[in-house]
Amino acid sequence: MVKMGVELSEEELERYQRQIILPEVGIKGQQKIKAAKVLLVGAGGLGSPVGFYLAAAGIGKIGIVDSDAIDLSNLNRQVLHRNGDLGRAKAESARLALKNLNQDIEVLAYPMRLTQQNAEKTVMDYDMVVDCSDNFPARFLMNQVCVHSGKPFFYGAVSGFEGQMMTIIPGLTPCYNCLFPNMSTSPDKPIPVIGVVPGVIGMIQATQVLKYILGQGDLLVGKLSLYNALKLDLLKVDVKRSLLCPVCSVVDTSWCEPTP
Repeated sequence: MVKMGVELSEEELERYQRQIILPEVGIKGQQKIKAAKVLLVGAGGLGSPVGFYLAAAGIGKIGIVDSDAIDLSNLNRQVLHRNGDLGRAKAESARLALKNLNQDIEVLAYPMRLTQQNAEKTVMDYDMVVDCSDNFPARFLMNQVCVHSGKPFFYGAVSGFEGQMMTIIPGLTPCYNCLFPNMSTSPDKPIPVIGVVPGVIGMIQATQVLKYILGQGDLLVGKLSLYNALKLDLLKVDVKRSLLCPVCSVVDTSWCEPTP
């Protein structure tokens, strides 16, 4: 759970007034949001809406990990970036866009690929991680690091007109490896996607993060949410924790705080 201990300026009280008047938020809730530190793995189709809405909500510290540079084929869905950003590192382009949206927050860019050597150190400075990646190796790595370090992990993925999400709380819920125990971790080919679908999934991921921080509402824990844009369906499927999972069944995370 995110700790409080930060004060809100007069400007912040005005900026976030529409949130603060919500009974589920209030001054204390906005202080929790400001105190939160969130790492986004990916600054593309999912990272764009997640980053925009978390920055707008007042998350105090946002880190952005992405090793790619922006090309023209990104711009149908990666709305953090513009034509003038072509060729720029995505992490830095995203950092500039979020700071332009909200000067009061801290935004750090990590223009690198996460590896076994740097992932744990990077995650250490954050309260939670949002999966905005587009490949299986990155997801399996971040799932493992988050489970071992006790950091909540907000999974999301898109393909075509479909998307899916799940919230992983180490020690309490199934992890990503429980969901896909036999998935190959070889590098992926480019994924076809209609541009609006990452926007929908990313906004739901951002909502899950804010609900976790505030301790309000139901999280997608032990449930995989499936979105189909063509049918306009949003379904939830139960996911069980595997006693044979090589990631979460062998780690003692009983010290983790319970789901808010």
